[in-house]
Amino acid sequence: MRSLIKPLILAAAMAMAIGLHAAPTEQPVAQYQDLLDFHGTPSTATDRGFNIFFDMGAWQGYSLPRTGDTGTGFSGPFVHSLGTGQWAGVRFAALTLRDAGGKNGIDLKETASHAVPGALERTFSADGLKVRQTLFFADSWHALVRIELSADRARDVELAIGGRAMPLPGSHLAGDGDAVTQRFADSPSTLITQVHADGLVADHVSVSGNDYRIALDRPLHLEAGKPATLYAVQTLRYDANAKPPSIDYTQAWDANRARWNGYLKSVATSHIDGLSDDVARRVAVKAVVTLIGNWRAARGDVHYDGVVPSYSNPDFNGFWAWDSWKHAAALAWFAPDLAREQIRAMFDYQGADGMLPDCVFIRRADDNWRDSKPPLATWAVMEVYRATGDRAFLAEMYDKLVRYHRWWFADRDHDRNGLAEFGSTDGTRIAAAWESGMDNAVRFDGAKMVKNSEHAWSLDQESVDLNAYLYREAVELAQIAELLGKPQDRQQWQAQADAMKGAIQSRMYDAKLGWFFDARLGKPDLVRVYGSEGWAPLWAGVATAAQAAAVEKTMLDPRKFATTMPFPTLAADDPHFSPIKGYWRGPVWMDQSLFGVEALQRYGYTKEAGAMARRLVLNAKGLATGQATFRENYDPLTGNGYQSQNFSWSAASYLLLLGNRAGGER
Repeated sequence: MRSLIKPLILAAAMAMAIGLHAAPTEQPVAQYQDLLDFHGTPSTATDRGFNIFFDMGAWQGYSLPRTGDTGTGFSGPFVHSLGTGQWAGVRFAALTLRDAGGKNGIDLKETASHAVPGALERTFSADGLKVRQTLFFADSWHALVRIELSADRARDVELAIGGRAMPLPGSHLAGDGDAVTQRFADSPSTLITQVHADGLVADHVSVSGNDYRIALDRPLHLEAGKPATLYAVQTLRYDANAKPPSIDYTQAWDANRARWNGYLKSVATSHIDGLSDDVARRVAVKAVVTLIGNWRAARGDVHYDGVVPSYSNPDFNGFWAWDSWKHAAALAWFAPDLAREQIRAMFDYQGADGMLPDCVFIRRADDNWRDSKPPLATWAVMEVYRATGDRAFLAEMYDKLVRYHRWWFADRDHDRNGLAEFGSTDGTRIAAAWESGMDNAVRFDGAKMVKNSEHAWSLDQESVDLNAYLYREAVELAQIAELLGKPQDRQQWQAQADAMKGAIQSRMYDAKLGWFFDARLGKPDLVRVYGSEGWAPLWAGVATAAQAAAVEKTMLDPRKFATTMPFPTLAADDPHFSPIKGYWRGPVWMDQSLFGVEALQRYGYTKEAGAMARRLVLNAKGLATGQATFRENYDPLTGNGYQSQNFSWSAASYLLLLGNRAGGER
């Protein structure tokens, strides 16, 4: 196994370092220490009761040991690709020292234990000796613990690195030359643990039950005041054919710091009027940490990198379509290469008819083709362009976006009137509700299914948010066509947008109530439920100024949407309003709240938008000043977070909110 850790030039996976920005090393990473609490020790293989540190798209993650556990090393790894994710290890990189020839070990005392963006850090001291352990990722395969030892006098120490595997049924822990390997039942993956020390050989390997130990072949000489550095390395090889790159140990840590300094530099301008810039930057950096923590590299049947919704939820270890569009829109501004990859990951599975699946996984048998998701792909691609000016990416994606846009009207426009419906491929109402993204929204309570063709069904209502998104897609496809020198296409897209604008304004707006609603198929009836879909036409720019003025009044009504945590998905005075367990029947979902703020900004209600944006930051419990994670949704009356922790599209929404990039206007 020795070849895996030879200090060769870092391979392409490291060289491309997705989203790497050149940045000065003096960026204040330390000021963002412990944004999230990464302390925890797993009690079971499936324990997700605390935060886990991931980076570089790695499928294995680690934590600081629980508070009070002062033993050296780190908790882990948690292997996200084992089923829906489980802990393969309890402890990694536990360090034991003793003076050469001595009988007693050196008792190290913990002096600090912290998380900083891109790393976990622990420091220890003993009589005349200091030790720093820094866990970080060299790439998507390798987790490194950089161990620095410094002494106040010359001394020789005997050193070993130990660890403990989680007792998993069918797993096998064994020594293999200079490495410890761990294999798993019903999985092609292998976890390989090694130690690298320049000039020394670490091949004294022993395994006893679930414990292992790797020792140096001779004592390590420490000179007074001159640190010595070695590395504990864990490599997660997804399958037998995987070929992880070699590691350049001399550059890995510097590359990590440069990348993270670039991320921090990119969010340094985060701002909302009336909000402390320190608070704005803190929330923005927390959002970056969350998104990068949910980054997973191409493995198995997923051929591009992307961001999972949340590692904290066992149901969320794949890529979902409309999550992906939101992730990409935010990533575009600090990790644009990853944003492109996220979009490609979904379009890699585009069907022959243009459809995109709901979600894809590293085992394609788990993919969901029963429905798609709301069409925000063109918006995401345009965010990448707005952030980077990358016309080549527009050219790469244009035909794919066109096919997806047209699929909606081919398979989801039952009466061929140019307005589409959410639906499903299997005719089930549940899958049609999933396609909307708002699974149990009140507006769908009375909906029924109608058949369009053998594998295409629609709900019997034209949804206002869907058609607002499709309108904006047509506008932005026209913009892309113009940028790519396709004037005839631009004209056709603009004509479609103009036709949709008239239909949405006349068909889906209730002038008496001053709100946009879904419309019943074949009837003049509207589905008069006040939901967050009502401001989608403002976000898309399809409403008239007068319509926007009426919608704005309702959005700012504290009895309906201007709640403590503003813009719930259902008006607070609706009898079905359920702010805690309602899922899409009252809680705040940050994408919809972001679109609400951007809707107000687009129509010139800047002061009102700023007030609502401040509430979203300051009234989310523990988010701005504490260690609270980004939650899947929030109680609009109290700001308490619910459902999944470390939720990516909430992080993405906050990042866009703080970037003050409303409505696609630049």
